[in-house]
Amino acid sequence: MDLIKVLEQQNMKAEPPKVNVGDTVRVHIRVKEGNKERIQVFEGTVICKKHGGVEETFTVRRISYGVGVEKVFPLHSPSVEKVELVRKGKVRRAKLYYLRDRVGKAAKVKEAL
Repeated sequence: MDLIKVLEQQNMKAEPPKVNVGDTVRVHIRVKEGNKERIQVFEGTVICKKHGGVEETFTVRRISYGVGVEKVFPLHSPSVEKVELVRKGKVRRAKLYYLRDRVGKAAKVKEAL
């Protein structure tokens, strides 16, 4: 068990981003196309966090051209360049899956002051 914990500590990022459910974030992802590499930005609302430790993930949802798009990002992945906090959200749930059924202003999360 100690060997597993040591390996987890080595693979974790030094300063993982502070991401909470309900926050609107801008995730910068390193994308490789052929032999070129670029940074792609995905902005949306964090609807859930899962697992813990090295395999911790968070799901970001946004509406793109009228279609809901969700992406799951590993928190400690080397392909995730950085996570910017756009605004903090005020929520009372750990998982915001109910936002999938809502459209327009009903799908907004209140801002925490």
